[in-house]
Amino acid sequence: GADLRPWAREEFEKRYQGKAYASVEELCADSDVEAIWIATPNHLHAQNAITAAKNGKHILARKPLGITMAECQAVLDAVKKTDVKLLAGGQTQGTSPLIREARNIITSGELGPLRAINVVAYTGWMLRPRMPQEVDDSAGGGVIWRQAPHQIETTRYLAGGLAKSVRAFTGSWRPERPNGTGYYTAVIEFDENVPVTMTYNAYGYFDTLGLTTWSSDKGIAGRAKSRAALLNGEINEEEEKEKTRFSSPGEGSVVGGEAGRPWTPGNLGIFLISCQEGDILMSENGLMVYDNHGNHEVEVFQPGGAGMALDSEVLELYNAIRHDKPLFHDGPWGMATAEIQWAIIESGRQNKEITLKYQVPVPPGE
Repeated sequence: GADLRPWAREEFEKRYQGKAYASVEELCADSDVEAIWIATPNHLHAQNAITAAKNGKHILARKPLGITMAECQAVLDAVKKTDVKLLAGGQTQGTSPLIREARNIITSGELGPLRAINVVAYTGWMLRPRMPQEVDDSAGGGVIWRQAPHQIETTRYLAGGLAKSVRAFTGSWRPERPNGTGYYTAVIEFDENVPVTMTYNAYGYFDTLGLTTWSSDKGIAGRAKSRAALLNGEINEEEEKEKTRFSSPGEGSVVGGEAGRPWTPGNLGIFLISCQEGDILMSENGLMVYDNHGNHEVEVFQPGGAGMALDSEVLELYNAIRHDKPLFHDGPWGMATAEIQWAIIESGRQNKEITLKYQVPVPPGE
């Protein structure tokens, strides 16, 4: 792996008996490296992907592919000039077993055509230790660039992928985070005039767990303490952030989670999917389906933590490289997600609807 911190490179080589590099350029120049996973700050994703493509490396790029459409297009152009595979996914829950089952119900037609989707997420994302670029919209920070893909990828998958326009309202409400958006509500119009309404509030006063009947929000006091520490300048965010990084005591704490039930909303939020003949709601054990016969629960086993998304993405890229299987989360798919992120920001800034140009459908069989 590539890391700016010498002690992290030493730990990587010791733990995995692999090579560690001081820069992305050094990593990509190594002929022994076949593929790279880009997990650098958002504003570097496109630059790093282009470097990898020019060096003939297959790419797994975390969300977003780029923070402008020009950046995304530059990555796609670089990939087209080579034989490398580009997976532009990035640790979202957009094709988790739960969401795949919801799409199966929608596409089966048992509830009639899809009519609307509503999703809401309340988290404490803006209260956690952050580097300056993580809470700066211009550097690819804030909840739209950092967290919205969870909801965007999921709604695109459920609604078929072809979004037409975005009308959004955004907010940066806290003085301790003046440069990053911490709230949005977006209405996305999809093909067949299906409206999708997405809301994300990351200021931590309320947690979506409070909307469930099987779990409770136990983090209220902790979030209040974090908020006060931020406001009063009593926290060293760099030190606290370092504790969660590779080779540090709290390594992996931000992507933990146990497999199985009960399901919890997390950064995705709670989805309520409306079809002509019924509704689908996330439930404790999977999905609750409300139809003309009443309601019933469809149980879905959920692998635990964000690591589940990473495993599925690595497997998808592996199958593309070794078995030449088509990628679902390819470059155009990643660019389409980034376009909606950009459109949410622009719609909120300009106070108008934004028409989309780079949307692509869900591939057949998915």
